[in-house]
Amino acid sequence: MAASTRSQAISLYRTMLRESKKFPSYNYRTYALRRVRDAFRANCREEDPKAVQLLMEDGQKMLALIKRQVSIGRMYVAQKTVVE
Repeated sequence: MAASTRSQAISLYRTMLRESKKFPSYNYRTYALRRVRDAFRANCREEDPKAVQLLMEDGQKMLALIKRQVSIGRMYVAQKTVVE
C-alpha cells in the first residue's frame, strides 16, 4: 500500500470512529464502532491497489451513511439506558 493511500485509509478510519461516537444511542454507537473496527481489521492486509481503492470508496459511502444516521438519531430523543 502506498504511503498516501495508507494515510488516507488511516484518516478515513479516524473520521469514521469520530463520527460513530456521535450517535446519541449507546447501542447504535457501540455497534457502529465495532463494525468500523472489524471492517478495517479484516482488510488491513489488502495489497491490491484496485481492491484498496474499492474499499476506500465503500468506506466513504459508509461514512456518509453514518453521518446521515447520526443526524436522524439526533432528531428523535430516546430515553437513556442504564448503561448510559
